[in-house]
Amino acid sequence: MKVSLVTVGKTDVKWVREGLDLYVSRLSHYIPFTLDEIPELRNVSSLSQEQIKEKEGELILKRIKDGDELILLDEHGKEFRSVEWAAFLESKLTRGSRDLVFVIGGAYGFSRKVYDRADSRLSLSKMTFSHQMVRTIFAEQLYRAFTIIRGEPYHHE
Repeated sequence: MKVSLVTVGKTDVKWVREGLDLYVSRLSHYIPFTLDEIPELRNVSSLSQEQIKEKEGELILKRIKDGDELILLDEHGKEFRSVEWAAFLESKLTRGSRDLVFVIGGAYGFSRKVYDRADSRLSLSKMTFSHQMVRTIFAEQLYRAFTIIRGEPYHHE
């Protein structure tokens, strides 16, 4: 089983990139993990928000295989405490053979086609974070979950 994070747009804020790279490298000790950054659309000033979401959605769906479990990072998704998130992730890892693909959409969210394809939604907080920061926050929470699963002393309750 592999875990992937698909994002719309590159991570170009230096300190966010450094944090993301740190947790991506740490995750490699636990599971095959890939980060797939879809380049931002160009020349979109004449497009509506819906048209942008549709175009981004097509690019997202091209990266999803039929057997993948698709989980969207979405403000209306399920929220977990870190220990609950670790238990959720562990159950996916132990009973499933499907690759897990998490997606962070663009500034306007996801197209209907992406929502229709999704298996579930996950929210990191009721607060809104920049799309760049969410990448690092998610990678850290994924790393934290693996340390909880393995009983390592990273997480404190």
